[in-house]
Amino acid sequence: MILYSFRRCPYAMRARMALRYSGVPVDIREVSLKAKPADMLAASPKGTVPVLVLADRVIDESLDIMRWALACNDPDGWLESDGNELIAYNDGPFKQALNRYKYADRYPEHPMACYREQGCAFLQVLEARLLENQWLAGERLGLADIAIAPFIRQFRGVDPDWFGQAPYPRVRAWIEGIIESALFKAIMAR
Repeated sequence: MILYSFRRCPYAMRARMALRYSGVPVDIREVSLKAKPADMLAASPKGTVPVLVLADRVIDESLDIMRWALACNDPDGWLESDGNELIAYNDGPFKQALNRYKYADRYPEHPMACYREQGCAFLQVLEARLLENQWLAGERLGLADIAIAPFIRQFRGVDPDWFGQAPYPRVRAWIEGIIESALFKAIMAR
């Protein structure tokens, strides 16, 4: 099995975390997004990462890769937690706000702070969830945590000083815990 990946891509990060956690052996091939390999494009013409090439099929959506890996082996029951609505919001409205916040110069219709505020709507939802539980969808780490964390990491990275003072202490502790985890460190190793 081959996984085409890009180290800093949040979609690829979440796929790598699920594959690593599940213990599914995979050959990870880091790609240059400026010079995508022909064999990756032959497997998935859309040309985005991650792409998982199996003996009998290709999976080229990160959530599908995660669910496939967890269907192979899910020792802590990540799939049992309910977080689909959170993941959908993360992958839709939050991702759009994140892109505009990160690249505000490409979206001059509004100032950067406006896009940050749009993203904060999701941080408020996450903060409220984390008031109730240690994890986004319950008492234990689950699919939603791993699917969402790489995007919150990016949001945090746009202005770390602001994020460090923002009124989201539980989100800060949650993302720091994931970033400092052995799992995350393993998938980010060069």
